[in-house]
Amino acid sequence: MFGLRWSCSASPSSRVGLRLSSSSYFAPYHVPLARTRRACCWSRCPNPEGVIRSPDLVELEYADLNLKDFYGAGCVGHVRIRQHVNPLSSSFATPVKVPEWDQVFSDPSLPLMVDIGCGSGRFLIWLAKHFPECRNYLGLEIRHKLVQRSQFWVNELGLKNIYFMFANATVSFEQLVPTYPGPLTFVSILCPDPHFKKRHHKRRVVQKTLVDSIAKNLSLGGQVFLQSDVLDVAVDMRDQFDVHTDVLKHIDFLDPQFTCDEQGWLSKNPMGIRTEREIHAELEGAKIYRRMYQKT
Repeated sequence: MFGLRWSCSASPSSRVGLRLSSSSYFAPYHVPLARTRRACCWSRCPNPEGVIRSPDLVELEYADLNLKDFYGAGCVGHVRIRQHVNPLSSSFATPVKVPEWDQVFSDPSLPLMVDIGCGSGRFLIWLAKHFPECRNYLGLEIRHKLVQRSQFWVNELGLKNIYFMFANATVSFEQLVPTYPGPLTFVSILCPDPHFKKRHHKRRVVQKTLVDSIAKNLSLGGQVFLQSDVLDVAVDMRDQFDVHTDVLKHIDFLDPQFTCDEQGWLSKNPMGIRTEREIHAELEGAKIYRRMYQKT
C-alpha cells in the first residue's frame, strides 16, 4: 500500500500529497476463492484446506479498527444484504433531507471527502481514524443495512469527523453537497455496482447529472478518484469524467509521482488502504482500473 499524507489545510486549493512506498504494498494472492452463502462469519468458518479467503484478508487489512460485532452473533459486523439494488426504484427517487452539519461533524468548516457507494464503510472509517484533523468524511450508500452498521461502528469508535447517510447519490448529491459549509476537496467512487446488462446501464451510479454536479461543486485543487475491477465500468466512468477536461485534468499530467500504464490507468492505489471489493478482486487475480482527476 502507499502511505497517504493528507494536507490538513482547510484551504480549497489544498490537495492530497502522497508518499510512495512500494515496499509495503499488499501484493495480490492468485489463488481460488472459496465461496459460501452461509450466514456465518468467514473467518470463523472451518477451513481445512487452508484456502485464503477475501474476508480473512479484509479483517487483516482493517484489523487496527478493532470493529465490534453489530448483532452480537460472534461474527464481526456480519450483515446479509442484497448485492445489487435498483436505484431507479421510486423508493430511491426522492433526495434525502440535508442534515444539520454542525450536529454530525464537530467542525463542519473542514474540507469534505465524499465516498459515493461507500459499501460497508470500512474504507472511509479507516481514513477518518487515521487522518482525523484533515477532513470530514461523508459516506453515501443506497443499502440501508450497511449504513446502519457503518454508523454503529462510527459511534463505537467515537469518531466525530465522519457520517454515513442512506442516499441515492445520483439523486441527492446536488442537494447535499452545496449546503456543506466547508470546501469539497475529494470525491471517491470505488468499484460501484456494475449492472452488467446493457439495459441496466442506466442504473449505474455514474450518470451525467452526478458527474456535472461533482465537477461544479469540487473546489479548486480538489480531486476525484475512480476505481473498478470491471473494465467496461471503468471505461464508462472515465469517458463521462473526460467530458470535463476543461476543468478536470488527469493527475499524471499534473504530478509526476503518479504513473499510468499504456492505457492511462493509474499503476497503483494511492489511498493507503484497499477497499473490500479491491481485496476480493485482487485475490481472484483481477486487474484494478483507476483514474484520478484534479480540478484546475
